[in-house]
Amino acid sequence: MTPLALGIDLGTSGVRIAVIDAAGHILHNTATTYRQGLQHPEDWRSSCRSLIQAIPANLRSAIQAIAVDGTSGTLLACDHHGTPIGHALSYAQSCPEFAETLMGLLPGGGPASSCSGSVARALRLIQDHGEGLLLRHQADWINGWLLNDWQWGEEGNNLRLGWDLERGQWNEAIATLPWADSLPTVRPSGSDLGRLAAKPAQELGLCSDVTVVAGTTDSNAAVLAANPGDNDGITVLGSTLVLKRFTTKPLTGPGITSHRVAGRWLCGGASNSGGVVLLQQFPGINLDQLSRQINPEQSSGLELRPLPVPGERFPSDDPTLEPVLTPRPVSDCLYLHALLEGMARIEAEGWKRLTELGAQPPKRVITLGGGARNPQWRRLRERILHCPVLTCLTPPAAGVARLALNHLQGKGLTARP
Repeated sequence: MTPLALGIDLGTSGVRIAVIDAAGHILHNTATTYRQGLQHPEDWRSSCRSLIQAIPANLRSAIQAIAVDGTSGTLLACDHHGTPIGHALSYAQSCPEFAETLMGLLPGGGPASSCSGSVARALRLIQDHGEGLLLRHQADWINGWLLNDWQWGEEGNNLRLGWDLERGQWNEAIATLPWADSLPTVRPSGSDLGRLAAKPAQELGLCSDVTVVAGTTDSNAAVLAANPGDNDGITVLGSTLVLKRFTTKPLTGPGITSHRVAGRWLCGGASNSGGVVLLQQFPGINLDQLSRQINPEQSSGLELRPLPVPGERFPSDDPTLEPVLTPRPVSDCLYLHALLEGMARIEAEGWKRLTELGAQPPKRVITLGGGARNPQWRRLRERILHCPVLTCLTPPAAGVARLALNHLQGKGLTARP
């Protein structure tokens, strides 16, 4: 059998893996949920172990490269042997008690300066457990287990901890902190981290010459799963509304994120609008059935701004922006129609904003996430975005597996450290 690549996707509620061949076809794809939750790193490892051990033996023996993605910002304290010290702090964990410290440390702003960023969580972990430990994000810790070496970190997973992508180094203020030795040695996405260690190779039933390749974040893995072209935009319709696309250079601006994945710039933004608003407004209602009553070729006649709470990140960075969720018509179908239109208008404004900052306007949009399965919403968005909208149901695990496949095929590689 030709060499295969394995992708491991560490999500909010569980782990999914995918094995792909040289053409990118998925040969094996399975998932499991965490038994205890995102805060328990041993749950991450045991989930990976059980899924990999269940891969058919003929496929396992042909795997020659592995790449891992994880929830960006979920941070763990561990010792130098990788043993967890307490629970991890999830990406959603805010630490407002460090707001003043962060303002003095990172006055210029950026993804690391927020109370919900990894620097704030690092300060909490140092406060709780002391210095002399290691700080590792979810994907980086799993890479450490595979390598039996916890020194490495992938650049995209460490932006919220103060890694400067353009300069290729830690922010000066972070690098001079007393606990700077707790930070990982950062490698680019797609780079060769080393060989699978003997112990995990034996317990997983994998060959000892498997290469561990630096992965990316879970949202970036979703983009890779869509395998977009240069003229494609990516929209993730999940709890929030995320827009991303590859660009020739990083984009900068309030609410904008710029990642580098396998040597290419992947830029975008995330609105607070999304599926969470639908769950708020229609608790316990089957939205698939309700959507079938919508005529996407017609306007609802309502102008709503579907935000879950006051405040927006993108396309406008306005912490005081108020939701507009009224008037609510008697018809649930009409109300859902108006909310979906409101999200589509936010999406259109998002693509306009990225274009203003230097991105090329997408000629088509590929959609991922739970909302991608809704045909009425897809057609409604086509009408408002004025471009074709395609649906991608390929799991992010297959996306991060593409980084491992690139290694096998000699594409977009960075030399091994």
